[in-house]
Amino acid sequence: RPFFEDYLEKIKSVCNPKDIDYLIVNHVEPDHSGSFPLILDHLPNAVIIASKIGVENLKLHYHEEIEEETFNKIRVVKEGDTIDIGNGKVITFIPVPMIHWPDSMVSFMTDTDGDNILFSNDAFGQHIAVSEIWDEENDLGYILEEAEKYYANILLYLSNLIKKALLKLGGLPIDVICPSHGVCWKKHIPDIMKKYQQWSKGEIDQNSVLIIYDTMWGSTEKIAKALYNEINSRHIPVRRFRLFSSDFSDVITEAMKAKAILVGSPTLNKTIYPTVAQYLIYQRGLKPMNKIGLAFGSYGWSGGAVAEIIKELEGAGIEVMDEKIETKFVPKKEDLDFKEIIDKLVEKMG
Repeated sequence: RPFFEDYLEKIKSVCNPKDIDYLIVNHVEPDHSGSFPLILDHLPNAVIIASKIGVENLKLHYHEEIEEETFNKIRVVKEGDTIDIGNGKVITFIPVPMIHWPDSMVSFMTDTDGDNILFSNDAFGQHIAVSEIWDEENDLGYILEEAEKYYANILLYLSNLIKKALLKLGGLPIDVICPSHGVCWKKHIPDIMKKYQQWSKGEIDQNSVLIIYDTMWGSTEKIAKALYNEINSRHIPVRRFRLFSSDFSDVITEAMKAKAILVGSPTLNKTIYPTVAQYLIYQRGLKPMNKIGLAFGSYGWSGGAVAEIIKELEGAGIEVMDEKIETKFVPKKEDLDFKEIIDKLVEKMG
């Protein structure tokens, strides 16, 4: 809420808040609704609109700041309900539950004299702040990359629901998409729609490999580098991330784009190294689709990390290769000959 005054001034720059007729709550997550209790005092004439679950979630978030009577006055809308806001403009409400909260809905405004605007909530968003708010004012490659990163980290595990939502929204005559995060889409709506279709189906542009690992005394890193060199020598796109110095949000984005995910860890206390374990739990929650997995690592006496990696990959729905790579302490030169295992990986990748 530290920017509430800025927010209010922006509203005042275009209208008197007392003249606002409706306050539509598409989503209750605090990055969307955090100023809800503060703005109400400035909107004495506004009818508040939310879904049934939206009202319930508003109560659960703001019961300490807002009287029960205010919640009871909220107008509850369901799919297909509309409001006519005058001058040829009509808003239709479309619930899109679990994209990415149960209360989520979008609002579609048709205009007989202007653009039809989809206020898409979290869908089609990007976690960027730019002064140029339109897609055509920004580099398309950059904003699509940011949209991909947003999808990978926020929406990936909801892909089946997103496919259904795309069917619901696909038939609308949309001229503009205004998401709650990032730039608004106008010129490149077909591009972002195509990307969402692709991401929700787990499709990739090309077969590529992602190597994710961490290392304690350098042995697991030797394996990671040898795997990278073998794959790269075959002109297969490959990226390598050491988790100690990598942002998980970048890594999971690359995981979504890759066909094969190779995960390595040294054994520490008979289990996975903490940074690798943390990432694997994050990945398990997001469940990248249609992936092949391979586990590797080094150990000193008991081992354990590779077996745990396999369990985590399988828990994420990843098809794990029967082959695995384990070396005791520092790998010898012959331990780092991965031609045969990469042959099998390439065959599985197709």
